[in-house]
Amino acid sequence: MRHRPPARAAVTAPAAAIRPGGLHAVLPAVLAAVLLATGCGAAGPAPGGGSERTGSGPSGTSTTGASTPGTTVPRAARPAHTATGRAAPASPRPVRVPAGVTAGYVVVDRSTGGAGRVVARHDAHRRFRSASVVKILIALDYLERHRGPVSRADLALLTPMLRGSDDDAATTLWHRGGQGEIVRRTARRLGLADTAPPPAAKPGFWGYTAISASDIALVYRYLLDQAQPRVRDLILGNLRQAWHCASDGFDQYFGIPRAVPRPWLVKQGWSGFGSTPPTRCGRTGTASYEMGTFHSTRDPVDFVRPVLHTTGVIGDRLIMVVLTVQPSGASFTNSAARVTKLARDLYLSVA
Repeated sequence: MRHRPPARAAVTAPAAAIRPGGLHAVLPAVLAAVLLATGCGAAGPAPGGGSERTGSGPSGTSTTGASTPGTTVPRAARPAHTATGRAAPASPRPVRVPAGVTAGYVVVDRSTGGAGRVVARHDAHRRFRSASVVKILIALDYLERHRGPVSRADLALLTPMLRGSDDDAATTLWHRGGQGEIVRRTARRLGLADTAPPPAAKPGFWGYTAISASDIALVYRYLLDQAQPRVRDLILGNLRQAWHCASDGFDQYFGIPRAVPRPWLVKQGWSGFGSTPPTRCGRTGTASYEMGTFHSTRDPVDFVRPVLHTTGVIGDRLIMVVLTVQPSGASFTNSAARVTKLARDLYLSVA
C-alpha cells in the first residue's frame, strides 16, 4: 500500500557381455577403465561451481549452480532416482523476472518438516522499501508488548490495518510504539538481518522501512511455528480475511490472490502509484510522498520507483514472498499484472 506520512551426464558405462560366473573377474577391470576414461578418480565441484546446499552468495542469490539473470536457480542436478529406487522430486523450473522489474523472492516448503526448506529464491537479501508489508511488524510488536487482552479500541486499529492495509491505523500504532524502535525490536528478536528502520530524516514514514524477501519469510515462519497462539491467531487470522479492496480504494487482490488457489493468507504492499486507484473499489486516500534514493552503509534502498509486493502463506505448505520495484512511471494495473504472473510462474515451478 502507498505510504502516507502521519496527519533478490551421468556417464553410462558401455554395455558388456559378461559370462555367468565371470562377474567377479571382470568387474574391477571394467570399473577401472570407466574411471580412467571419465576422469572420475577424484571428487569434483558441484555443477556450475556451486554448493549442493541452498545457501546464499554475497548478493543473496542462490549458490546451487550457475544462474541466468532474472531467473530462479534450480536445485543442483540429482540422479533420476534416489537410493530407495523411488523417483526424486523434480527441480523447480526457471522463473524469469519481467523486463524492467527488480525483484527479490523466496518460497519455503513447510511440508518437509521443521522450519521448512527454501525451494526457490532470487536476490533474497536485496533490500526494498516495505510499503505496507511493515504492518505485520507493527502488529507483531504491539501484541508481544501487550500481554493482556487487546482492547476493543486497539482491535479497531489492528483489524483494518491487517485486512484492509489501513494507513491511518498504521500511523497511530507506529507513533504509539516508538516508530523505528518497532523495527529495531522486532529485528533483534527474530534475527532479521536485512530489516532496518526508515531513514533518520523520515522517522514517521513507516513505509520506508527496509525489508528483504528472506526476512519476511522468516517473519512468517516465526508466526506459524513460534509465536504465541494469541499473536499468531490474531495476525494470520486477519490476513486470511484480507479485503479485496484496501482502505484507500486500491484493489489488493494481485499476486498471490490471483495467482494461486485458495486457501491463502496475504499481506500486500504498494507505493508510488499516486492517490487514485485505476479502478475505484473503495474510498481513496491522500497523495503519496516521494523521497529519492537513500544511501546507507549497506545496499541502497530505492524510494523513487514504484514498489509492489505480494507476501503470504499458501495452504499450510508454502510461504511465498515476492518483493518488486517496478519501472519508473509504471501503472498500477500493469505492475499488478507483472507481479501476478511472477507469483503464478513461481507457484507452478514448485507446486
